[in-house]
Amino acid sequence: MVKTADELALMQVSGRLLASVFEMLDGVNLAGMSTMAVNDLVERFITIDLAARPASKGQYGFKYVLNCSRNHVVCHGVPDPEEVVGEGDIINLDITLEKGGFIADSSKTYLVGDVAPHARRLVKVAEEAMWKGIRAVRPGGHIGDIGFAIERHAKKHGYAVVRDYGGHGIGREMHEEPHVANFGKPGTGLRLREGMVFTIEPMVNAGTRRVVTEEDGWTVVTADRKLSAQFEHTVAVVPGGVQVLTLRRDEAGRAANRPPAP
Repeated sequence: MVKTADELALMQVSGRLLASVFEMLDGVNLAGMSTMAVNDLVERFITIDLAARPASKGQYGFKYVLNCSRNHVVCHGVPDPEEVVGEGDIINLDITLEKGGFIADSSKTYLVGDVAPHARRLVKVAEEAMWKGIRAVRPGGHIGDIGFAIERHAKKHGYAVVRDYGGHGIGREMHEEPHVANFGKPGTGLRLREGMVFTIEPMVNAGTRRVVTEEDGWTVVTADRKLSAQFEHTVAVVPGGVQVLTLRRDEAGRAANRPPAP
């Protein structure tokens, strides 16, 4: 659960490479692309441009390099050549990458074209909720501090946090201990120690927090078919606070090696 300095250095490399995948996608017009085309674009970039491995491909029998969760899909959406991203959609792209034996995991919800104000607000609050959780990370803190910060922010804006899924430890394996719930009580749960690495990934629903898994066994949707948004970063517990290993350049200054906000 606790990484050595050498292991953390390798995870920093994986994290920087994964951040560059999202920076590439930031310059892509997703409107009109099939989710399979997005998958194939990301696979080429990871394998050819970055000489790395898409860690999701083949994991648990999953055939693709990313999850693409559009509009009311909460998580684990499966790439499909028949599913076309449309103007006004919101779509979460969840991507993993392995380099040097260590895995990084991150996701971002993209606004495609002219997105309705209510959808933009949901996406904004989901991203803010992730940062609230990240800023609760510090040596000596607790897992419950993270979930509390996330859910409090979502609820303040009238949204619900999905409780069925959460963050997770990560390193040589994609899913390690601990589980990082997106709800909790301050001062409860596992005590955080320097060298721990895990993901923080709130899924925020416009309606109820209830979710349903579709017949393909992967795709998770909101029970009421209202919108859902998700953001995710891989973080490390470091002296004085937290380091975001998958931090993108446009996020510089938000929470890199920064002690938690008061």
